[in-house]
Amino acid sequence: MAELSRITVEPREPLAAEVSRRLIDYLMSGEVQPGDRIPSERQLTEMLGVNRPTVREAIKSLGFLGLLEIRQSSGTYFRGTDSDVLYRLFELGLVLGERGAKDMVQARAELEVVVAGLAAEARDQAGVDLLRARLKAMHECPDEEFAEADTAFHAALAEMSGNSVLRDMLKGMRAMIQRGWVERTGAVRTRKIAYDDHVPIFEAVEQGDGPAAREAMSRHMRGASRRLHEALEQNTGH
Repeated sequence: MAELSRITVEPREPLAAEVSRRLIDYLMSGEVQPGDRIPSERQLTEMLGVNRPTVREAIKSLGFLGLLEIRQSSGTYFRGTDSDVLYRLFELGLVLGERGAKDMVQARAELEVVVAGLAAEARDQAGVDLLRARLKAMHECPDEEFAEADTAFHAALAEMSGNSVLRDMLKGMRAMIQRGWVERTGAVRTRKIAYDDHVPIFEAVEQGDGPAAREAMSRHMRGASRRLHEALEQNTGH
C-alpha cells in the first residue's frame, strides 16, 4: 500500500493545501482503486503528523472536487478520477510542486506559440476586430484591470485558433499560473513591456502571417517565463 509520510510544515503554503496535495499523490499512486476506503481522519492525523481539523478540511476539499466520497458513519472512499476532476485539480494547482510549476509554464508557453500561428492562419474580420478591441483595452484600462485585459487578449487569440482543446487547456493553465504562482510569488512585469509585447502579435495575426505570429508570441513567452522563473527562485531561495 502507498505510504503517507509525516509533513514538515513550510510557511509558504497553508497546511490544509499540503495535506490535500499529499492525499492526491496517495490517491494517484495506482495502489488505491476507485471504491476503496481511505484511512480514517484519526489514522491520517497520526500518519501525517497534523491536527484533525486540518485533515478534515483537506478531505472536505477533495470531496467538493469529486475525488472523495464522504459517507456518514461509514468512512471516506476514493471515487476515482475522470477528466473533469483532473482538470479542476490542475486548475487549482493542487498537483503541482516547484518542478511541476516550471513544467506548466513551459507547456503553456509552447501552446501559446502554436495558438498564435493557428489564429493568424484562421483569422477573419470579426476575430481581428475583437483582438484589436482587446489590445485597445490593455492600453486604456486602469492598472488594476490590466491582468484581466491581458488574459482576455490571449483568450480571444485562442478562440480565433479554432481549436477548442487548445483553447480549454490554455484557459486552465493561465488560471493556474496566475492563482497558483503569480499571486503567491508576486511575479510581475511592467505594464509597458507587457503591452508592447502584444502589439506585434496582433499585427502578425491581422496580416495572416503565421510564422510572424509564432515568433512574436515566442518572444513574449520567453520574457514572461523568465520573469516567472526568477520570481520563483527568489521566493524559494533556490
